[in-house]
Amino acid sequence: MKKLVVLTGAGISAESGISTFRDAGGLWEGHDIMEVASPEGWRKNRELVLDFYNQRRKQALSCQPNEAHLELARLEKYFDVTIVTQNVDNLHEKAGSSRIIHLHGELFKSQSTLDPSLVYEMEGWEIKIGDKCEKGSQLRPFIVWFGEMVPMMEPAIDVAMEADIFAVIGTSMLVYPAAGLIQYAKKHIPKYIIDVKIPETGFVENLTKIEAPASVGTKIMSEEIRLKYV
Repeated sequence: MKKLVVLTGAGISAESGISTFRDAGGLWEGHDIMEVASPEGWRKNRELVLDFYNQRRKQALSCQPNEAHLELARLEKYFDVTIVTQNVDNLHEKAGSSRIIHLHGELFKSQSTLDPSLVYEMEGWEIKIGDKCEKGSQLRPFIVWFGEMVPMMEPAIDVAMEADIFAVIGTSMLVYPAAGLIQYAKKHIPKYIIDVKIPETGFVENLTKIEAPASVGTKIMSEEIRLKYV
């Protein structure tokens, strides 16, 4: 069974109603990115940061996976599929994908501010001031903020290097280190990029570009790889 590795970004979740938050002015829901997605913002105003992610969770609870998520889950019948996602939502999990690497954290988990190894599944959608870990430290969102290390990048690189097919769906290819992941895939293997606006990648060998929404483009890719490689 061939190994299919898929890097997904905000574009795959946008069709499910998950806001990409970041607009052309670099704002997230009216907030400067550094106010709500950086260690400095957390130190400055914990209540603002907690409220921002509480609202994101509340919105995400009502969102369902779309055909792109579902098709990637169905491909597990034919391929050894690993999803590497830049998204913090749980739509791949809801769709039924079984191997998912979250590069930027997970919205529905909380983390100790004292001991980063203490991570908890959340019940509901709120983290409040005063919610503490077992060591007595305030809980924070389990999100990789700007300026923080991306601890899951090494496992993502490992699976990219082992891929027999590599796909990128719904990402601008602007956020590093995730954007460089395609460069770790072996040169000779087939690669796909699916997006409503194909991002600039530089030279990539054996690359097929599918300019379409994620739900449409994923179906096209799925049919092609099943026909060629199963």
